[in-house]
Amino acid sequence: MTDAVFTPEGDVLIPSEHARGPWDAGSMHGGAPAALVARAIERLETPVPMRCVRLAYEFVSAVPLQPVIATARITRGGKRLALVEASLTTTDGTEVLRARGTLLRIGDVHLPAAATPPDPPVPGPDEGRSAHWTGGDETAGFHLTAVELRFARGDWGQGPALGWFRLAMPLVAGEAATPLQRTVAFADFGNGLSRTLDFHTHLFVNTDLTVHLHREPEGEWVGLDARTDLDATGAGQATSILRDERGRLGVAAQSLFVDER
Repeated sequence: MTDAVFTPEGDVLIPSEHARGPWDAGSMHGGAPAALVARAIERLETPVPMRCVRLAYEFVSAVPLQPVIATARITRGGKRLALVEASLTTTDGTEVLRARGTLLRIGDVHLPAAATPPDPPVPGPDEGRSAHWTGGDETAGFHLTAVELRFARGDWGQGPALGWFRLAMPLVAGEAATPLQRTVAFADFGNGLSRTLDFHTHLFVNTDLTVHLHREPEGEWVGLDARTDLDATGAGQATSILRDERGRLGVAAQSLFVDER
């Protein structure tokens, strides 16, 4: 497949139309740049193998559909726990997205069977149906052409929903997206997946995204069991249980700015 969401030119990542979001033709979907920040964090050198268990993003502004640079640094080193910070900027140095994360060492710990509570089974991607976008008339975007979505429960605009996602193209040309990159990219879909408001009449834009993972997904599909709660003061929250076909793997939450158009 020749298409990709981003094409690298040195440290600069050039977005294609597949990075576009549903709110503004000149801005990216939040999932695409969130994955770039995760990519920068995964490239950090650590003294022992480590895995990201938490990423907390703040969208400083809408991320423009322009070339961007992702950087990351360790702010608290260690062999058991490390803290990191990352930033996404445009080529003129304007910061548009920032994140903080927690890394834990990858160990080998014996756990008794009773230590993990049973996870009730849910319909998998093979039981889902293809999604047909109802938000607008755009023909390309991260939510349309970069991912494949199958609804196992619910549908666009109907509230709580279970959707299964997988990438339909490379995130970065010439690279295979990692489980972490795919998970944070899909986690940003929680508010859209479980929306009850109409794109044509209301805004319900997430201002942040926090992802907690106790393990990384196995296989290409990541599921979001999502719901949105709204308040008439103009705020809301979308929460998602993250899972793969084996079971639950983490949670995600988004604060929402809600308004009439």
